[in-house]
Amino acid sequence: MKAKGLVFKYGDNVDTDVIIPARYLNSSDPAELALHCMEDIDKDFVKNVKKGDIIVADKNFGCGSSREHAPIAIKAAGVSCVIADTFARIFYRNAINIGLPIIECPEAAAGIAAGDEVEVDFDSGVITNVTKGTSFKGQAFPPFMQKIIAAEGLINYINNK
Repeated sequence: MKAKGLVFKYGDNVDTDVIIPARYLNSSDPAELALHCMEDIDKDFVKNVKKGDIIVADKNFGCGSSREHAPIAIKAAGVSCVIADTFARIFYRNAINIGLPIIECPEAAAGIAAGDEVEVDFDSGVITNVTKGTSFKGQAFPPFMQKIIAAEGLINYINNK
């Protein structure tokens, strides 16, 4: 499995309240949530994100409340992968559960800029900054996690077994 897209870059402590503001939590419709993804931190994100694009962030991405609406909004907006220095643990688990690929890689988080074209190979964990011609070694997904992501989430994976 691979992902390739342009990068939207954010800093430390991007919390679930800016990923999907609480005022939109009355909906659980992924398409509706996608319309408001990142709007409190980047009002142009939804206008500019294209299917396959990648979010790169620094430390503690997805901190805050445990709402699974946050990774759902990111995935529904078309983001193919999130790369961060570190993730909040509950966000990490929620992302895998809904089939959003995420990779911790401090070197990639530091070496990738907004607008760079990046390719991620989930089998090897290699993150390639196509724009700068550099590569980083992130954590490869174990086969069972790749199966969950390929099935579009844990519920689908279980239902397909």
